[in-house]
Amino acid sequence: MTGKKEKPFIVVTAGPTREKIDPVRFISNHSTGTFGYAIAREAARRGCRVTLISGPTNLERPDGVKLVMVESALEMRSAVKKVLAQADCVIMAAAVSDWRAKKIAGRKLKRHGGKMFLELVENPDIVREIGAAKKKGTIIVGFALETEALVKNALAKLRKKNLDIIIANRLERGKGLFGDTPVDVVIADKYGAQERFPGQAKNRLAKIILDKVFSFNI
Repeated sequence: MTGKKEKPFIVVTAGPTREKIDPVRFISNHSTGTFGYAIAREAARRGCRVTLISGPTNLERPDGVKLVMVESALEMRSAVKKVLAQADCVIMAAAVSDWRAKKIAGRKLKRHGGKMFLELVENPDIVREIGAAKKKGTIIVGFALETEALVKNALAKLRKKNLDIIIANRLERGKGLFGDTPVDVVIADKYGAQERFPGQAKNRLAKIILDKVFSFNI
């Protein structure tokens, strides 16, 4: 008698990270988490076991999803690594800060009538680390936000970071990308397939992305 196959375990990251400068200030970005939360919600709807690792957002936890809240890039890295070995698929939709302050001030920084210099250091490249460490059969999905050479840069990232699928979109002047704004994306995979999806709502794109993931027979 054979046992019933366990439901796929999907890990999704979402939202921005915050990198503290002092007790009241931080470095962050405009990400709202909408895309990642939509993907997590759709994965749960399909019956997957889902862990959503989220930076600070104002969004509610999707039904049927385990939510792990983090703040900084280092916290997100730690949370992802804790579940990587068990994951069938990791979808890295979070907008992780590339830099953090080298030194966090212990008290609020005050004006002093002159220039203030903030020294930054690079955060770890979480996507590249998990791409290098993934076990056989794990699907890693990355995202590429580009201002030029969209497909060329996205495919270079796909190869460099050992991804299986990449979702690429272009940041254009005067055109929003965050929140519920529809977006134009190119979805490419490691086998050379590419497809464009213009003007798609993020709930719809969540379904398209998971269809692509499940085509890998996880």
